[in-house]
Amino acid sequence: MATTEILLVQHINNLGSEGDVVKVRPGYARNYLLPQQKAVPLNLANKKRLDALKVARAARETEELQKSQEIASKLKEAKIAVAVKTGAGGKLFGSVTINHILEKLGEKGFTIDKKHIKSFTPIKELGISKVAVSLHNDVEAEIEVEVVSENPIEDSE
Repeated sequence: MATTEILLVQHINNLGSEGDVVKVRPGYARNYLLPQQKAVPLNLANKKRLDALKVARAARETEELQKSQEIASKLKEAKIAVAVKTGAGGKLFGSVTINHILEKLGEKGFTIDKKHIKSFTPIKELGISKVAVSLHNDVEAEIEVEVVSENPIEDSE
């Protein structure tokens, strides 16, 4: 298979960041990356741009790290409660999913993608659970989620 070497001008998921020299299929470069100005052909003139792109990349990465650390410190303080319907003996109808947690975080002013929540299994019991959130490669936080009953718990006899 033929490949083309290009110089990325901006970060592209699953490919690389600005300043990276990557090999891609010629059609992907010709039809998507070059017309969208996300990359430039690798030639002598464009190699000179490499230093400027690496400086921009370092600045972006430090800014992302700082923002992630700020959000993580706020998330550690945030406690959310999710009210669910329960049956006899406090048994949940259904479970608490990522979408419930993201909705409650959105009400508190946090905008977090589903992909940031690590190894989550739906919560199927009342009580307090911890949910791990990875905001950056180096930044993780835990959210305390309390699952409460929205109706009085009846004893099962």
